[in-house]
Amino acid sequence: MKIEFDNQTITFNVLYANRKKLYIHIDSTGHITVKAPNGTSDDEVVAAVERHGTSIVQKLQAIAAARTAPEKLKEYEDEGKFLHLGKYYFLHELIETKELTEEELKLRLKKFYFNSCKKIIGERIKPYQTQLKVKAKTIEIVESRTKWGSCSSEKHLTFNYRLAMAPLEVIDYVIIHELCHLTHMNHDRSFWRRVGSIMPDYKEKEEFLARYGQAMTL
Repeated sequence: MKIEFDNQTITFNVLYANRKKLYIHIDSTGHITVKAPNGTSDDEVVAAVERHGTSIVQKLQAIAAARTAPEKLKEYEDEGKFLHLGKYYFLHELIETKELTEEELKLRLKKFYFNSCKKIIGERIKPYQTQLKVKAKTIEIVESRTKWGSCSSEKHLTFNYRLAMAPLEVIDYVIIHELCHLTHMNHDRSFWRRVGSIMPDYKEKEEFLARYGQAMTL
């Protein structure tokens, strides 16, 4: 099936099953599947997709942006493109670029990402702490080549500043992941059940980071 939404075509498959609620799944390649209860009419399916149209389009754009990541070295000039929250922007749309050297631009852009990540994490972690009934002792934004986030046994959380380049739902996944480590330090079944209770489609976010994480760099 397909619908037109905000001047874009959204194409999706529908799977019917003995389930109570309708669920829209978007995998890491952008394939959309609507999982609907038996007996759901086409009109009901279309209405559900239209209700979530904005978020669907945003996810598809984020996936497309990551898949078309520039292979050449980053260009630190006004028209150089850099990711922010899953979309590419010209450098001058993110930071002031006038009369700055390449090294100064690099430093300013990294500072922009650090500040953006700190603000986003600070805002979005609060409701998840409430849902999970946990609270970190400290939250720090760091630079890391290997980890998107970490949780220490002393309940100190760190988040990679490069997360500011990812879509919000991917950032949310990393937040939830690290918060769940406050009660489950290992990646055992209890841990993943806890993650899934808050974000049932967490595997999509893991796939996104694995597939497109290399594009989220300076």
